[in-house]
Amino acid sequence: MIDLTLTNARLMDGSVVELHVDGGRFVSGGEPRRTIDVEGRLVTPPLVDCHLHLDASLTVGRPRFNESGTLIEGIHVWGELKPSLTEQDVFDRAAEIVRWSAAQGTLFIRAHADVSGENEAMVRGLLRVRDELAELCTIQVTAFPQDGIYAREGDEERLENAIRLGVDCVGGIPHYEPTSELGLKEVHRVFELAKQHHRRIDVHCDETDDPASRFLEVMADDTVKHGLAGRVTASHCTAMGSYEPYYSSKLRGFLKRAGINVVVNPYANSLIQGRLDPYPKRRGFAQLKELLAEGVNVSLGNDVIMDPWYSLGKADLVDAAHLALHFTYMSGREEIAEMLRCATERGARTLALEDEYGIEEGKPADCVVFDAPDALEVIRLRATRRWVIRRGRVIAETTPAETRLDGRRVTFTSN
Repeated sequence: MIDLTLTNARLMDGSVVELHVDGGRFVSGGEPRRTIDVEGRLVTPPLVDCHLHLDASLTVGRPRFNESGTLIEGIHVWGELKPSLTEQDVFDRAAEIVRWSAAQGTLFIRAHADVSGENEAMVRGLLRVRDELAELCTIQVTAFPQDGIYAREGDEERLENAIRLGVDCVGGIPHYEPTSELGLKEVHRVFELAKQHHRRIDVHCDETDDPASRFLEVMADDTVKHGLAGRVTASHCTAMGSYEPYYSSKLRGFLKRAGINVVVNPYANSLIQGRLDPYPKRRGFAQLKELLAEGVNVSLGNDVIMDPWYSLGKADLVDAAHLALHFTYMSGREEIAEMLRCATERGARTLALEDEYGIEEGKPADCVVFDAPDALEVIRLRATRRWVIRRGRVIAETTPAETRLDGRRVTFTSN
C-alpha cells in the first residue's frame, strides 16, 4: 500500500496522469490508502517566493503610515520602527505570513532580514522561523543591509556577524550607499564575503529610476570573475526600465554570460517607481520579457506585505504573477504559461532547489492543485489552490467560492 494517489491530474504540458506518493516522495505506483480525483485540474510543483521581507510584514502603520508612498519614506518609517522590535515579534509576524503563503501553495521562500543597525531581532527572528517552520515551508534567509554597509560605522561588521549566525545568502543594496564609489565597494565586498563563507548572493540592485544606476553590470562581471554562475541573484533591477535600447541589449548579454538570476517584485515597484515623474510616468520594472528571450532566468517575489512600503498584499504569488504579466507585456498564450513558470520552476532555479523540486519519481511529493485546467486560467482567475501537498501530506484544502445570480450558479468560465 502507498499513501496517496492523485488521479486525473493535468500537468503543465497538458498530459493527464496519475501521481503516486509514498513516504513523502513521488513513486511509480501502488495501491493507495487515499485517492483524490482532481478532475483534470492543473497540478504544478509548489510556488516559490524568491523575495520577501518577512521581518517587516504586518507592521503597516507602525509607528506611522508612509503617506508619500515612496521607497525613501518607507525606509525612514522602517528605520524608526526597527530599534524597538523584538525577536519574538519578528518571529510571530513572519510565521503568520509563512502560514498564509503555505496555504496558497508557496512552499519555498527566500526572506530578507535587515542587518543594518544594532538590533539583531530581525535576523534572529527569521532564523528561528526558518528552523522551526521547516516542515511547513523551506525558507532561505538573506542578510540584507537595508542602509548599506558603509554609510554607518559598524554595519559591515554586522553583516559579517549575520553570516556567522547562519544566514543562507549575503545581500546588499549598492545604489543606497552615499556615493557610487561606495556602492561599487559594497558589491565587491558582498562577493568576497559570499565566496569566503560559501554563501549565495542576493542583492537589491538598482532599485531606482536613475538610468545612471548601473551596479548590475558590476555584479555580472564579479560573477564571472569569481566563477559563481547560478549562485547570484539580482533583485528588483528597476533602473532597467529607464535604460536606453543599446545599453539594455548589451547588459542582457552580460547577464546571460554571467548566469545571474533576476527577481521581479511587481507589487511595490509598480507603485514606488516613477513617483517623481511628470506624465508620461515610468513604471520601473526589470525587462522580464526581454530577459527571458535572452535566456536569463527570471522569477518573482511578493517582496512586501502590509509594511511601510506597501499597505496591501496577502502572500499570493499568483496575484503577483497576474500583476507582472500586465506590466511586462507577457500576454501571449505561451508567455502566460511562462509567467506561471516564473512563479514555480524558475523560482526553484533561483533558489537552487532543482534536485529536490518537481513532479518526478523520487523527489519530495510537494505540489499544488489549482482549481483551473491550465496556466492561462490559473492566472486569469487567480485560481483557488484546491489542495496543497507538502512531503506527501495534504496541508491545505480550500473550497472555491460559489456565486449565484438569480439562483443560477455563475462560474466565470466559458464552459
